[in-house]
Amino acid sequence: MPLQTGTALGARAIQAASDALKRLLGSRANDSAAVRDHHSHGESYHVHAAPDIVCFPHTTDEVAEIVRISAAHQVPVIPFGAGTSLEGHVNAIHGGITIDLREMNRVLRMSVEDLDATVEAGVTRLQLNKALKNTGLTFPIDPGADCTIGGMAATRASGTTAVRYGTMRENVLGLTVVLADGQIIRTGTRARKSSAGYDLTRLFVGSEGTLGVIVDATVRLHPLPEAVSAAVCAFGTMEGAVETVIATIQLGVPVARIELLDETQMEGVNRYSKTSYAVAPTLFFEFHSDSERHVADQAATVEALATEHGGHRFEWATRLEDRERLWQARHDALYAALALRPGGRPWTTDVCVPISRLAECILETKQDNRDASFPIALVGHAGDGNFHLVYVLDPDRPAELDEARRLNDRMVMRALAMGGTCSGEHGVGYGKIKYLDAEHGPALEVMRTIKRALDPDNRMNPGKMVHID
Repeated sequence: MPLQTGTALGARAIQAASDALKRLLGSRANDSAAVRDHHSHGESYHVHAAPDIVCFPHTTDEVAEIVRISAAHQVPVIPFGAGTSLEGHVNAIHGGITIDLREMNRVLRMSVEDLDATVEAGVTRLQLNKALKNTGLTFPIDPGADCTIGGMAATRASGTTAVRYGTMRENVLGLTVVLADGQIIRTGTRARKSSAGYDLTRLFVGSEGTLGVIVDATVRLHPLPEAVSAAVCAFGTMEGAVETVIATIQLGVPVARIELLDETQMEGVNRYSKTSYAVAPTLFFEFHSDSERHVADQAATVEALATEHGGHRFEWATRLEDRERLWQARHDALYAALALRPGGRPWTTDVCVPISRLAECILETKQDNRDASFPIALVGHAGDGNFHLVYVLDPDRPAELDEARRLNDRMVMRALAMGGTCSGEHGVGYGKIKYLDAEHGPALEVMRTIKRALDPDNRMNPGKMVHID
């Protein structure tokens, strides 16, 4: 039976599904215009697309029943977390049922001894770390926004600390997932390793809701570092900054964060955060260890490398409030970029390349962008070869969107030619779906085969990740 959207038959199916959902959930199945509009978009520039109804389940069994109702009436299902995605993941481009998981927000279990926790999908990373207070443990994955753990797993999120602690791929031990037919399965175990069967956990981590709905996750926890220090250093050239990153990684210095901001981004940071950093290519560092001496040794090594490659004004932040101020300025990078053009609208994009090609990719991209008709700010997780651009566009000038699209296309194809990927952490959604054939070749058909096997009706977040006829 075909997906029921956009026709009179589709409208009847949507109405029947809505009636069933309201019987199941009462007021927690909401089709008001305001609620539907709120769930029509994330943080991306993509055109808003509202669902027909939004559900707020409280239990896994309710999620399963919602998905069974969608199956009975052949209408799409779109999972929704904090709504911070950047490539249109949560936009209901075929209408249907959005499942907002934020009211499933319980920390189900914590084990200090085993360094793991099981949380419902709607728990946010800050909520989890608040629950971990006084345990000596932390969940360090930090995409910047206060994302839900379910959304982070679904998009294989990472962020500023990935260079030391890895991404969600390395930090999810197991999942509970509702499949397209309403079946509930558990993937993985709490064991630190397993060679039993296919690795279904890794299949669902990064699947963007196209294979099932993640309802809870068991995640790794990490000890809080005994000693922490941070620093910021400006460079005379972008080459010098990136070469410092490469040398740091090659020497095995265990930096916890190493973030790159170009001169445009630093100008925005100063405007937005009322700071007075040099308007120059800049690295933000953070060092974690179990001793002050070890942190000092790491920092001294990196400072020497930075000096060797043209770094100057190495500024330390050892007090907690100073570190928080430094990293808040980094996390506010999007708003800082918008400060370059009040009233502008951001299009954020990213690529990731082997670290040995990072300088080349960044420099060629900046040369390509030099004559753009709008501001373009660069910020990157340089320690793992991932960088982001923010195109600050005038929403009243459609030609700027076309120009940004051409610049983005060239940057992505440049990254692919260097052995990289079209997205290091933003994901695919429908914003980058067109690049997957160039990146994966025949392997893309294997992905389609998996999608058809688990979601034969193409109801699970359709139009995202892979195109299905």
